[in-house]
Order: sequence, then structure tokens, then C-alpha cells
Amino acid sequence: MEGHVHTTVSAGVGTVSFFHPQSNSLPGALLRALAAEIRNAGTRNDIAVIILRSEGDSAFCAGASFDELISIKDLEAGQYFFSGFAEVINAMRTCPKLIIGRVQGKAVGGGVGLASSVDYCFATEKASVKLSELAVGIGPFVVGPAVERKVGVSAMSQMAIHATEWHSAAWARDRGLYAEIFERVEDMDASIHSLAMRLATSNPEAMAELKNIFWQGTEHWDQLLKERAAISGRLVLSEFTRKAIESFKSARK
Repeated sequence: MEGHVHTTVSAGVGTVSFFHPQSNSLPGALLRALAAEIRNAGTRNDIAVIILRSEGDSAFCAGASFDELISIKDLEAGQYFFSGFAEVINAMRTCPKLIIGRVQGKAVGGGVGLASSVDYCFATEKASVKLSELAVGIGPFVVGPAVERKVGVSAMSQMAIHATEWHSAAWARDRGLYAEIFERVEDMDASIHSLAMRLATSNPEAMAELKNIFWQGTEHWDQLLKERAAISGRLVLSEFTRKAIESFKSARK
């Protein structure tokens, strides 16, 4: 598997990090490894709070792997791939620990879904966002509920419809996706550390109850996101989508 996921623990803070050489994009194997790592961190007694981050100093997450998308040959494979995003979102949703997001750079598609699924998100001013799925013939079906929950239907639909447009980190903060934004990564990391250390000494039962309240109304997401994955899995097989993905891949070379 290209890329990796790992967890480090210090003073009650578990940091789950992921990396892929193609702008931290997420092939299926990496998605499932990330979901498993989050679920495991939620069960560990030595972890009181979780930080979710990607590695590197450029993109936070480029979303789905185009190489893997173009290799999908049937409905079952398509649904299985997009179910990987559903697994990660549901792992964060059901994790009993509060999750802090660290977004150091641009977030695209599934990357916006990750940022939307943490409980408190920090970002830099470089962390613009884009839901690019419609531009390649699909749509943000799996990540849509998580994005809508954070920014509302209006802002989510703006991103989904204007699929080639970047929205600034300030735009994302003003709509609730990011809680705080910083000019410098160092300042962001200092604030993340400060909040994480405070939460690590807070009442774990109280934090778990708060998380339950934050996510009320999403109990049906296991089924909902599975159904959404099936829509994306069907659309990715269309000739339109295949040509669009090939065009995007060529433009990036």
C-alpha cells in the first residue's frame, strides 16, 4: 500500500496521522486503515483525546485517488471503494473520544469530508476547500451529510454546484467548518497542543456525553452513507466520468 497511517500517544493525546505521496489522496486501502486506526484509538485507555492530521506541509487531503477511481470496473467495486469514505466518517462519528482536526493545507472532496467530521477543526489560511466531485461526473454524495452538518445546506450546495471553485479558509471558518484559522502553522500547532492538553485532563465521561449530543440525529448514517456510496459507485462507471477523470489526471502531469 502506498502511503501509511499511524498513531502516536503522548500525555493522553493520540495523534492519528495519514500520508500519501499524491497530495495525501486516499485510496481504498488507506481509507480502511484510517478508519481502523480511529476506531482503535477510541478504545485505548491511554488516549483521552484524538488529533487527526495528515503529514507534509502542502495539501491536507486531495480526496479520492484518481488512479483507483479509473480502475473501478463494476458496481460492487465502486460501492466498496466509496464505502471507505463512509467507514472513516462513521468511525469519527461513533468514536467516544473528541477529535481535533489539523488542516495545514488545501482540502478537496473527501478531504473536506474529513475536516467536517472532526469535533473541532483548526486550519491555516492556506487551507482552502473545494468539493470537486461534480466536475468529474460524480458528486459529494458520501461526504455530503458530514459537510452539510457543519456548514448547512446552503454552503454545502454552493461548494457542490461550483465544483471547480476554491473557497478560502476564512470562508470555511465563517460557515463553521473551521473553528480557528492561523497564518502560521507553528501558531496553529501551539493552539492545538494547548486545547488537546486541556481536554486530556477533562472528565472522559463528560466528553463522551457531549460527543453523543453533538452527533444526535446521525444514528442512521451507517445505512445512509452506504446508500450514498452506491450512488457514487454507479456514477463512476459512466463514460462521462471516466473521460473527466482521465482529463484531470492528464492536467496534473
